[in-house]
Amino acid sequence: MINEIKQDAEQRMKKSLEALAAAFNKIRTGRAHPAILDSVMVNYYGQETPLRQVANVNVEDNRTLSVAPWEKNLIGAVEKAIMMSDLGLNPSSNGEIIRVPMPMLTEETRKEMVKQAKADAEHGRVSIRNARRDANNDLKELQKEKEISEDDQRRGEDEIQKLTDRYIAEVEKMLKAKEEDLMEV
Repeated sequence: MINEIKQDAEQRMKKSLEALAAAFNKIRTGRAHPAILDSVMVNYYGQETPLRQVANVNVEDNRTLSVAPWEKNLIGAVEKAIMMSDLGLNPSSNGEIIRVPMPMLTEETRKEMVKQAKADAEHGRVSIRNARRDANNDLKELQKEKEISEDDQRRGEDEIQKLTDRYIAEVEKMLKAKEEDLMEV
């Protein structure tokens, strides 16, 4: 019973880390990386489709991505989708391949992106703490219904706290790495 609660809490904490990683991927650094375009949705025959499902995204050089749609008639739609995304990118097409240059980041832009990364990390921490709170409430409920002893409840809460500490430390490690990446010139 306690193990199930602990496993559920751990799964929720893992999902929080995955969501944080996805949020960090959307924050672009000065370097080109295909994951930057993961959030771009293309209108593919009236259906909003992830860019990766309609085109190949490759790194051409440190500062340029190349996007090769699988169908030529999609070039305009892909280009428009990249422009309309909130990534601040300006793609250019030669009729077959779309090149997406990564603009240089100014000091001010870098600081804004670090702020965004810190906000995303805080959301991750809050989400992890919410998982801890829910697990602790479940344990209290079990103890109240006399399904587990008070000692078992305390032991379970201690285990969940250790889990929480581990995942919060992981968030901090991810944030530190992202900050260093953003502030690197």
